[in-house]
Amino acid sequence: TKGHRRTTANRIRTAVFAGLLLSQSVVVAAFQSQAPPLPSLCQNIHHHHPSFTSQTRLDAKKKTAGGGGGFGSSGGFGGANKKKSSSKAVVLDPSKVRSVSGYTGSGTKVLATAANNFDRIRKLFGKTATTDVYVRSPLNDETVFWFVGKVVRMITDEEAKADLNSNWRPDATTENELVGTVYPTEVEAIVSQKRLILEYAKNQLRPQNMAGPYSSALELWSAPGDSEMDTVQNKIKLVKVDGSTKDLRDGFHVKDVGYNPEIYIGDEKEKGGLRVVRDLEGMPVKPEFDIGS
Repeated sequence: TKGHRRTTANRIRTAVFAGLLLSQSVVVAAFQSQAPPLPSLCQNIHHHHPSFTSQTRLDAKKKTAGGGGGFGSSGGFGGANKKKSSSKAVVLDPSKVRSVSGYTGSGTKVLATAANNFDRIRKLFGKTATTDVYVRSPLNDETVFWFVGKVVRMITDEEAKADLNSNWRPDATTENELVGTVYPTEVEAIVSQKRLILEYAKNQLRPQNMAGPYSSALELWSAPGDSEMDTVQNKIKLVKVDGSTKDLRDGFHVKDVGYNPEIYIGDEKEKGGLRVVRDLEGMPVKPEFDIGS
């Protein structure tokens, strides 16, 4: 039943986050999928969303390199092999940027904080405040866009009220208060967490497609919140996220945004999860279709 699936998902998430700092692993939920030559698509949406199962094929290319995923790979999250440098490290403002250090496991606490923020803000505003995030690795395959999770941001009361599906409550004044002095834009929600998202994606999801020689050219792309199915069915254009942390406004605060990472389970750890094929402008290269039709 729907209630049973939600309870099971919550138990899995709770158990893994409880061991986050001990095992350097995080589970939040997964949108399962696969690409040719895999036989089927079993799609389990994050526990915030409805769950369903169906079959289709995604147009993507399977890489023959070793398996990806797991917080133990690549030296632990935030601990990818780095060459020592004599130059001074750039100090980022922790009130504006959610980042990780270079040492092993440094990303786990930051990721947990980002996920907790995601849950808090998502509970307030739902899908309205959510943006799906993809990574393109052009030095590996310029046509494949990998789904790596979702970001969420604080939005105005007017934005929340405009969406009938929003969980916005006018009496929740304390919860609705901003930490910063400006409401984050979609771009700010992604850019402020860019380092965390890319480190997680290349070290824990698809190191064989994003790490090492490929890491210097990674790009972030966005889609409307909870649009995975429409994206798979070639109904959604992906939008490139440009900008850097220097573009964050003075009143922006990173506590007003959150990140919910994609996680791979089962065969996805080796074969990869949801990815789609787009052209260099983020447009589908094949016609729209409906699953099951």
